[in-house]
Amino acid sequence: MNKSEILVIDDELQICKLLVITLESNDFNVNIAHNGKDGIITAANHPPDLILLDLGLPDMNGHEVLQKLREWYYKPILILSVQNDEINIIKALDNGANDYLSKPFRTGELLARIRTAIRSSSVNNDENLAINCGNLTIDFASRTIKKHGEIIKLTSTEYALLALLVKHEGRVLTHQFLLMQVWGPGYVGQSQYLRVFIAQLRKKIENDPNQPEFIITASGVGYRFVCNLL
Repeated sequence: MNKSEILVIDDELQICKLLVITLESNDFNVNIAHNGKDGIITAANHPPDLILLDLGLPDMNGHEVLQKLREWYYKPILILSVQNDEINIIKALDNGANDYLSKPFRTGELLARIRTAIRSSSVNNDENLAINCGNLTIDFASRTIKKHGEIIKLTSTEYALLALLVKHEGRVLTHQFLLMQVWGPGYVGQSQYLRVFIAQLRKKIENDPNQPEFIITASGVGYRFVCNLL
């Protein structure tokens, strides 16, 4: 089995050393670029399965690097940054980042996020796909959702919202993105729509809506769907 390739774009030598040790010991191949320009060139010449990108680079703003990469690179990009304010997180996610982890980070969480992102990107999210997440089954061919084998009745809007979250499993989708995709541009500022429908979905698919296992809140940013296999 071929090892997944990860490109790290970061100028902090200690972080790079830590990432090389951690990732290689978990069967990933790692390439390092210490600035934005080299990162873009390396990604273009040898496209990796996933990119870990720092926002504080010496030659370019990380958001600019992200935007340039997203002109042609469609595999996962995870942000690792000390810039953990809400504005930077939302900007990165809206610009196409799949996930955002603040430094210092826990290596176990990083590895879990990487595995989820790579698994999600390798799944062929076509209309014939069915996804099993523990007691929950999402069948895109029949547009049905089952919990413990029983069909759950969803409205068309509830289904559209859940399908969007599931097809981006593991990725934090911002409020603006979800509102744009499900309701359209006229609803981008209407966060109350989203809160109501997320609450309705949780009542229908979660074992305990107050402690959700599938639809996870990224506080102030958006929501992430987690495929719970337990």
